[in-house]
Amino acid sequence: MPDIDAVRSYLLSLQQNICGVLENEDGDARFREEKWSYQHGGGGITRVLSDGAVIEQGGVNFSNIRGSELPAGATARRPELVGQEFEVLGVSLVIHPSNPYLPTSHMNVRFFMAGGGGEIPPTWWFGGGYDLTPFYPFQEDVIHWHQVAFDACKEFGNEVYPRYKKWCDEYFYLKHRDETRGVGGLFFDDVNQWDFDTCFRFLRRVGDSYADAYLPIIKKRKHLRYGERERDWQLYRRGRYVEFNLVYDRGTLFGLQSGGRTESILMSLPPRVIWRYNYQPEQGSREANLVENYLGARDWLNLERKV
Repeated sequence: MPDIDAVRSYLLSLQQNICGVLENEDGDARFREEKWSYQHGGGGITRVLSDGAVIEQGGVNFSNIRGSELPAGATARRPELVGQEFEVLGVSLVIHPSNPYLPTSHMNVRFFMAGGGGEIPPTWWFGGGYDLTPFYPFQEDVIHWHQVAFDACKEFGNEVYPRYKKWCDEYFYLKHRDETRGVGGLFFDDVNQWDFDTCFRFLRRVGDSYADAYLPIIKKRKHLRYGERERDWQLYRRGRYVEFNLVYDRGTLFGLQSGGRTESILMSLPPRVIWRYNYQPEQGSREANLVENYLGARDWLNLERKV
């Protein structure tokens, strides 16, 4: 039987730890906390930091909700779970820095359990991952991000990072724009191929590695000077982030379909964003560098050459 209490305890501590390191790195603002209840059982803790010295807006959300029936978005690929009771726990975060040289980052780790009753064991699985969305990318930062992701996965088999890196490239893809949301990272779902303890250890490795992947980038880039041109490009590219989250993101759809707390679900959206009709960056510009050299699947660690 899955130890759901251990998962809950870990996720609460993960939320606390990440908020602490982000507050320390920002050095100015603090997360404000709101506790909320879910109509069918459970609830969550939403923490949001706004208008900091580094972070324009960031949210780190813990949720633990229960219900009598999974929403349609969660059973599309698992029709056998239609009508089943469920419990889901997770930590989800999105950080939007104010400096355009700092990338937006996203992380989510979650646990689903559905069905069960009597002598029938429940169906359970872990999911999550993290991805990076730069505006003015630095190759060394992107390689560092992926190296940390690789290191988090290597204990569990040589095929794990390539599989979940590829899944991330395919998942965070805007079909209507024919481009990835950023430079990827990890994305995984339905993780139950190992025993519970091993799957849970994998989730902890990923969750704990997020700060190792992101904080060095903040430290290195947060003092870079920028002007209106860089800020304008950042706000324009943030529009892609909004488009993905509202059109494609499974977590957003699950939260809204299950009657979750709207403010917590939509905390991932940036506080300021612009759209511009048919805008194309000037060829050879720093802005074009992002589109031409960073958006799309890349073997950032040259793993294919090392085989």
